Amino acid sequence: MDYRVLLYYLYTPIEDPEAFAKEHLTFCASLDLRGRILVATEGINGTLSGTIEATERYMEQMRQDPRFKDIYFKFDESQGHAFKKLFVRPRKELVSLNLEDDIDPLKTTGEYLSPEAFRTALLDEETVVIDARNDYEYDLGHFRGAIRPEIHSFRELPAWIRENKERLMAKKIVTYCTGGIRCEKFSGWLIREGFEGVGQLHGGITAYGKDPETQGELWDGKMYVFDERISVEINQVDKQVIGKEWFDGSPCERYINCSNPECNRQMLVSEENEARYLGACSVECAGHAKNRYVMAQGMIEEEKQQRLAELEPR
Repeated sequence: MDYRVLLYYLYTPIEDPEAFAKEHLTFCASLDLRGRILVATEGINGTLSGTIEATERYMEQMRQDPRFKDIYFKFDESQGHAFKKLFVRPRKELVSLNLEDDIDPLKTTGEYLSPEAFRTALLDEETVVIDARNDYEYDLGHFRGAIRPEIHSFRELPAWIRENKERLMAKKIVTYCTGGIRCEKFSGWLIREGFEGVGQLHGGITAYGKDPETQGELWDGKMYVFDERISVEINQVDKQVIGKEWFDGSPCERYINCSNPECNRQMLVSEENEARYLGACSVECAGHAKNRYVMAQGMIEEEKQQRLAELEPR
């Protein structure tokens, strides 16, 4: 394991995100780092892969900058780069709840909970645990007893909370996400909405899985990640597979995108059913003229039509 994947963020003022992004891109490229970094006036959010030596140099350089001296790096070992390319881009916001009046986490955010304190909250019947991630992330893995909001993107979360506010208002609320950045704003927004006793898992699921005391306990499935790995293990105590195969409902933790480029649905699919359905989520998508699986396999039209005729509609 000569490589690492870094995950980090920090809310801190950056006066000129565009100039910073341009300079930072050059610096990262000089270390042969790959990944995605977003820069805004409110701070920085990144996930990078590189050799251990390169990532050490990156972290050292970042901490020498007074703006980033308190940055918290989380990392996984890797057998190689987890990204194909490098992007460093200026943005209006690091993460968006689509609010007219945005939340500043430096002024308003939920109480930071250590992994041990968060585990205690998971076991407390008077506490509601809300997963702040997208639905497809939850379906691959989540904390036991956590609520799955019916949302496909983070910006839909406030509307879902307001629709369910009556049943949630009397409870303590704690929330979690992959690395913690989404919860910084979401927990602050909950406080502004009038919720009390709001907490957030400090460092996110990533930190919880590496904590020597919790060792990922009470997490089921895998954690979805936005790089070439797709998912990583969290529970080191009593892992359970909770993902369900798209076609037959069997236990599955293998995510793919539908081979129809106009659909691109993310789904859990076995290698056998991926081959059977030509990488698609349905017979209709399997028959798409630009089916990526068909093209990658070099399949001729006659063979494609023969395979489609063997499929049952879904």
